[in-house]
Amino acid sequence: MNKKDQHLKRVIVDFKKLTPEILALLVEKYPDGYDDDQIISFRNAKNETVEAVEVTTEDTKYLVKVSTKLAVTMENYDEDDYEDFDDDDPDAVQDPDIQPDDDIEDID
Repeated sequence: MNKKDQHLKRVIVDFKKLTPEILALLVEKYPDGYDDDQIISFRNAKNETVEAVEVTTEDTKYLVKVSTKLAVTMENYDEDDYEDFDDDDPDAVQDPDIQPDDDIEDID
């Protein structure tokens, strides 16, 4: 970690706790989505491997857990969808409607 980052509070964010503010920061930092080389892997307190992407505010470094829901939500982001919500409202970001890929066949 850089010395300039040492004073920042570090917060791990799951999709269920994603707020409009953090989502907007993610879309701003990764306008074309994130690549594998931008994903950070680490072990949490339960010694489980977690993959996340990082966004930073003035006082906080957020590690947002990578998921299909996150990728789809970032891809379909429209700030107007969140104008009626507070920036820190974790109920504002809803689960996206993810359709199964029609090109994938079941293998028995």
